[in-house]
Amino acid sequence: MSAYIIGALVPLVVTLIFRRSKNVKKRGVPVDVGGEPGYAIRNTKFEVPLETAWEGVSTLAELFEHACKKHGDKYLLGTRKLITRETEVTQDGRSFEKFHLGEYEWLTYEMVFETVCNFASGLARVGHAKEERVAIFADTRAEWFIALQGCFRRNVSVVTIYASLGDAAVCHSLNETEVTTVICGSKELKKLVDISGQLNTVKRIICMDNEIPSNASPVEQSGGWQILTLANVERLGRENPVDPDLPLSADVAVIMYTSGSTGMPKGVMMTHANVLAVVSAVRTIVPGLESNDVYLAYLPLAHILELVAENIVAGVGSAIGYGTPLTLTDTSNKIKKGTKGDATALKPTVMAAVPAILDRVRDGVCKKVDTKGGLSKILFDFAYARRLSALNGSWFGAWGLEMLLWDFLVFRKVKAVLGGRVRFLLSGGAPLSGDTQRFINICLGAPIGQGYGLTETCAGGTFSEFDDTSVGRVGNPLPSSYLKLIDWPEGGYLVTDSPMPRGEIVIGGPNVTLKYFKNEEKTKEVYKVDERGMRWFYTGDIGQFHADGCLEIIDRKKDIVKLQHGEYVSLGKVEAALIVSPYVDNIMLHADPFHSYCVALIVAAQRALAEWASNQGITFSDFADLCEKPETIKEVQASLVKAAKQARLDKFEIPAKIKLLPSPWTPESGLVTAALKIKREAIRKAFSEDLSKLYE
Repeated sequence: MSAYIIGALVPLVVTLIFRRSKNVKKRGVPVDVGGEPGYAIRNTKFEVPLETAWEGVSTLAELFEHACKKHGDKYLLGTRKLITRETEVTQDGRSFEKFHLGEYEWLTYEMVFETVCNFASGLARVGHAKEERVAIFADTRAEWFIALQGCFRRNVSVVTIYASLGDAAVCHSLNETEVTTVICGSKELKKLVDISGQLNTVKRIICMDNEIPSNASPVEQSGGWQILTLANVERLGRENPVDPDLPLSADVAVIMYTSGSTGMPKGVMMTHANVLAVVSAVRTIVPGLESNDVYLAYLPLAHILELVAENIVAGVGSAIGYGTPLTLTDTSNKIKKGTKGDATALKPTVMAAVPAILDRVRDGVCKKVDTKGGLSKILFDFAYARRLSALNGSWFGAWGLEMLLWDFLVFRKVKAVLGGRVRFLLSGGAPLSGDTQRFINICLGAPIGQGYGLTETCAGGTFSEFDDTSVGRVGNPLPSSYLKLIDWPEGGYLVTDSPMPRGEIVIGGPNVTLKYFKNEEKTKEVYKVDERGMRWFYTGDIGQFHADGCLEIIDRKKDIVKLQHGEYVSLGKVEAALIVSPYVDNIMLHADPFHSYCVALIVAAQRALAEWASNQGITFSDFADLCEKPETIKEVQASLVKAAKQARLDKFEIPAKIKLLPSPWTPESGLVTAALKIKREAIRKAFSEDLSKLYE
């Protein structure tokens, strides 16, 4: 047998063995638990939920101190220096702010620990008592992390507030928790001054920036607030040190206010033990996560996904470089042309992302490929098809040397968009489409760990392992969690369903938080403690378990609407099925019980629709004009029907009429949360007239 034949057969045999072993791998197994009857599973490798992955560490404060002592001279926090801030004016008169940012400047673990200790002492010296609460109201940055750890060293509970929250929600959060000290940036301080008369308990403001906004002076002079800079508080603490007052594992670390997709945000009370359990669990399942990694931080630290991620990275001795969604890549909105985006400057090895960010990366790459056209596009499409064939399980797709060839010739340039070194991505906060997951897998050559969890479970629930290349699922239980499905007869979901058990997802374990702050009614509704002392959180999401113990989200209890003739429509399920249309950037399905059909508001995908219009020879004055044209609406409607058929939706679930919107929904507009989830009530109110017309 020639060497050529052996060379061809060996990879096939190895692939066959690998695929068979992978297909039968058990990732979650049934477990006997207490509480309401159902079908429960645990992580295969952990018989009992994991509480800590570090010996002798039981709080986030202990974890941080442990890491700083072990990795003192290594880089921890990196920030880019602002070189210039310019305003560019387009031909149509619109102006855009552009940044020229320098390279990353770093603080070591030893330097950060000293600053944290000084800030903790300064916090005590300015009069903040241990029993009082601090709120952090700012965008993600190094000072956010320093302030958090400083509060932990004084056993002060931190209230986290999204920088994008509206005035009413900010007032509600600060007043409900009776916050006395707010730590914020100068931008957020301007907002606080505007609502100062509505804040009942705030005594002092600590500004992360050295320049205090001019509109803050009257409030300070009137005796309303004491306003200091973070640098001044840190210096005061350095000159007047105070012994730490470290927390216990059961003490409340964070009261995290959700971004509020319905009504006012709720404060979720998290203990140090709760957050540490998820930090420990993720550390055990991310491959090779150790002190040589570099993490790009740009998601809101007020979101549990980012807070957990940064504590993991700091806990293992890796580096955190800070950026923003608007300066992430070389072509991001606020990056001056010809200068580096955050990813190019930092070259991260691990990142966390929400699906909306990954969708933008995919759209940006596709747009660039389409613009180049010609041989470049042909080569990209062919390479992508070959790698997709391999990922879908074909022996004759691009494996081995051919895979390396395509990586070098085609995908190397795509990898460079995020710095060229990303080896692992964590996705959470919302469902990730299978198409985007495959695109990122192929073009970045990195596995995506898609997770499922909630603020109430410290983001802990499930997490797909690095060797699980399936799409449409959210992985197996985290080592810190038990997952249970319970019957929901009203929706037709039972744990006895075949071939897979189905039901409402209930999460139990040390990561399940205490309760909602000052909201006993809602707490009793969704938190339960069983006869064995295990805390369970009732998510309201509907899932099904696959044979290997992985979870798939298939529905949502709250999104069920009954139509005029008795049919039930799951809004979230339908939206997830229809958003795969290339013409859809975002979508909100609307169902009225007094009508027999659904309608939808659709944020149109400008690039895809403009390209279609060009191919069809359709002229338009601007994108808003294109969205109004009957032929455009007809084309988008056809794409929705196609997506609906692929997802096997019933006819009554497909929107009979649609309204195309030319402008995106952003957190600033109040139509999506900071985590980019749609706010149904806000959208219904904003587009009530359009929805009424769709039912005419």
